[in-house]
Amino acid sequence: MAEAAMVLGVSERHSYRIKARMREEGVRGVIHGNRGRHSDRKLPTQMERRIVELARGKYRGFNDCHFTEKLTEQEGMEVGRETVRQILRSKGIASPRKRRAPKHRSRRERRAAEGMMLQVDGSPHDWLEGRGPYLSLIGAIDDATSKVPKAFFEPTETSWTYLHLFSDIFKRSGLPQSVYADRHSIFWTEREPTLEEQLEDNKPTTQVGRALEELEITLIPAGSPQAKGRIERLWGTFQDRLVSELRLAAAKTKSEAQAVLERFLPHYNRKFAKAAVQSKPAWREVDCQRLEQALCFKYQRTVAKDNTVGFKGSVFQIPKRSPYLSYSGKKVRVHVLLDGSVEIFYKSERIAKFDSKTAHTIGLYRTNGKREVSSYGPETTHPVQLYELPP
Repeated sequence: MAEAAMVLGVSERHSYRIKARMREEGVRGVIHGNRGRHSDRKLPTQMERRIVELARGKYRGFNDCHFTEKLTEQEGMEVGRETVRQILRSKGIASPRKRRAPKHRSRRERRAAEGMMLQVDGSPHDWLEGRGPYLSLIGAIDDATSKVPKAFFEPTETSWTYLHLFSDIFKRSGLPQSVYADRHSIFWTEREPTLEEQLEDNKPTTQVGRALEELEITLIPAGSPQAKGRIERLWGTFQDRLVSELRLAAAKTKSEAQAVLERFLPHYNRKFAKAAVQSKPAWREVDCQRLEQALCFKYQRTVAKDNTVGFKGSVFQIPKRSPYLSYSGKKVRVHVLLDGSVEIFYKSERIAKFDSKTAHTIGLYRTNGKREVSSYGPETTHPVQLYELPP
């Protein structure tokens, strides 16, 4: 029996079992008992057919992993991803994601704690697949945890959208140590310094760059898209999963797309966020007033002889505080806040403030990603939604 077991490639103990079965069943005793039987783990044919129908219909375009999640969450079908993949490939349903051969790159290590670095970017894409307007998704991702603290849809990337993004994140979490961004003109400028900047030894900055500098946040330029690969991979995931969610919800407008995004982000963070090496976050506390005064648009103007300030084709009267006090000929700073209000500062003192309704003559608003100027009469109460003001 030991020699027979060696020839059959089984243990000697099992060879005795085979001998016993042959006495009872004859030659058929050599055949394994499971041959010709379906596995107990094999899915019923009806369930396989239903999976194929959903993949070709309701969840058309979903990747294998995303589709498997939907089967569990929405359809109540507990199926493994590999099982789903095998079923779909056997029926000729290919994966929607085309993968290229990997290239060797040295990946930068993550930051050690949450709040050390934010990667920010915008992703212009046909998010609504022709059902609505072409939109850009503006967002940020934490380098240490891959958590997305904020994202929203806008017609296009502007300085206003990034200041709005920073305002929402900083008010909720605090100030990060650094921001990693591409070399878009929103963040960097190549213009020559003015005479005043040369005298003060200041480098030319954009509105966004100046705001981050005032908040003592280091702005780091990315040398290539691969350098900020964390957020580039995020857009790849969103252009797959989020587009499918928008299609499933039949979103056709920016507001409908934003509502889907607000539901999608918490689920994404729970699934894909990672624990930081250091448990203590690195966010810094910030005063709301300081934040408001930094994340705005700032311009310098000279006060006219009648104590007024001309700005973007409008005239702002500085309130009279004393018959002997005049700001005529003084250089003042005009701050346009994100809520549309306008403030005028002389040195560090605020000498005038106009809310968005009072400052209606500026009339700058965002429409289809284009700058438009509109003048409203003094009796109007039309709300002003600020767009980026030209330098």
